[in-house]
Amino acid sequence: MAKDEKSAEPAPAKGGKKKLIMIAAIALVVLVGGGVGGYLMLKPKKAEAEPAPTPGVVSVLDAITINLADGHYLKLKMTEAPDGSEALDIAIDEYSGRKMDQLMSNAERERTKKELIAKVVKAYTKDGKKEIMDIYFTTFVIQ
Repeated sequence: MAKDEKSAEPAPAKGGKKKLIMIAAIALVVLVGGGVGGYLMLKPKKAEAEPAPTPGVVSVLDAITINLADGHYLKLKMTEAPDGSEALDIAIDEYSGRKMDQLMSNAERERTKKELIAKVVKAYTKDGKKEIMDIYFTTFVIQ
């Protein structure tokens, strides 16, 4: 009977270590997945790029006549937005000391226009926001 008692005992479980490894692997996958999911959900969103400025209302400014340094005159008319009084003042300051020869070539005219644009954009930039994107000469008569 002694042999019968020994054989009646259940055999030791052979898959004990395999079950433990399987449970640990599943727990590890759940923890890693939860960590990655939590990171992706809670991470700060990237700052969106500032949208490109959209053109607004374009105002046509009255023509002005400017005395040049050598006795000639420049009639200037331009468009811009919003209020043009400061831009007109900047244009008068920019061109009143110039001679007619300085404004005759296209290259020189473009260079002085770029200088004028830089000054106008600087004057119309409030709190880092540009109110003026560009200016366009609609009349440019030298006499």
